[in-house]
Amino acid sequence: MMMSIVLSSASSVAVNNAVNWDRCRFVTRKASPLERIGHICNKAKLLASCCSETMPRASSSSSVTSADYERAKEVWICTENKQVMTAAVERGWNTFLFSSQNQGLANEWSSLALINPLFVEEGDILDVEKIRVAVVRKVLSPEDVQKLHPESEQAQIVVIDFADWQVIPAENIVATFQGSQKTVFAISRNLSEAQSFLEALEHGLGGVVLKVEDVNSVLDLKAYFDRREEVKSLLSLEKVVITGVHTAGMGDRVCVDLCCLMKPGEGLLVGSFARGLFLVHSECMESNYISSRPFRVNAGPVHAYVAVPGGRTCYLSELKAGKEVIVVDQRGRQRTAVVGRVKIESRPLILVEAKIDLDSEIHYAILLQNTETVALVSPHPGDGLKSPAAIPVTSLKVGDEVVLRTQGGARHTGIEIQEFIMER
Repeated sequence: MMMSIVLSSASSVAVNNAVNWDRCRFVTRKASPLERIGHICNKAKLLASCCSETMPRASSSSSVTSADYERAKEVWICTENKQVMTAAVERGWNTFLFSSQNQGLANEWSSLALINPLFVEEGDILDVEKIRVAVVRKVLSPEDVQKLHPESEQAQIVVIDFADWQVIPAENIVATFQGSQKTVFAISRNLSEAQSFLEALEHGLGGVVLKVEDVNSVLDLKAYFDRREEVKSLLSLEKVVITGVHTAGMGDRVCVDLCCLMKPGEGLLVGSFARGLFLVHSECMESNYISSRPFRVNAGPVHAYVAVPGGRTCYLSELKAGKEVIVVDQRGRQRTAVVGRVKIESRPLILVEAKIDLDSEIHYAILLQNTETVALVSPHPGDGLKSPAAIPVTSLKVGDEVVLRTQGGARHTGIEIQEFIMER
């Protein structure tokens, strides 16, 4: 017996001119799977909103340069576990795929929840009217990959069943089907495989079939989509005025090296107080004394907070290879990035203090290494030397303006909570 749940989610990728700085971002939404089937059967059209941005175009991180990025990402879940079915329905995923011999289970589950049944029969996936909506293709060897051609497939959806899961065949299939109107799925047996398929060659496959009997696998995949949805929204950044710059002695500072490149205006949100995180610029700018390191942010001392996915913070001392952080630019556009390495070394520090309102008692602070390569992002666009995108801490003076992210100050294990707190 084979069962599946379809999740439609809008895919949005931010592309900056000729360089792809952002990564594919997936947005989950509750969409009727019959919309998808109706499109395939030429009975109805897929709602345009499936692939549209969820926020106004004016707030979009950048223009989309390829229609492939706007295709809906879909997830099918194969299981015989009733708990998996329940968990999926509770999250709005209600299209199920059954084997043709298991009409009884389809009827039973239909009596428990509002579902839309599809059926597998001899390599075809059929709707309730016995119309083919997808085909299954087994890949047992490199020759099987070479035999796959978009024009030879009779169905709009092609489900690839890899006998031996590997990333390279998935990349080859993405390359083969790019530009075609076909949607390609791959059968995955855990979140790691599903994520690799969805991100293969950056564009990724059109969907995955998560073949599991464990509820946690469904929850993990949903959390993955939620994280991709989060980075679509613009962060609200505020302009603050520098009120003090002081040398502060020695301290253990953290250099965060990412597995991606940053461009001018981008960096990490860091601060001594959780209530306000400064946008610390990357080392992507050229210098007379040191080469550009666009993968690095010299972020601050070990005690400082840094923004991570999920609206959370963690201490810089907690970062390590494989963890994710949020990369933000001066307009508030954000994306996730993987930490490749963390370097902690003893260096001279400088204390920077700032306020949003000079008459307010609320102030914000950050300690940074006292060196020319460490800079805070300016709220101004920047046009070179006269108006730089970032100001080195060695050049900061009272009255300068930089960018800050304000948020709740009270935190428990990095999660914002409502309680009294005083930080100074």
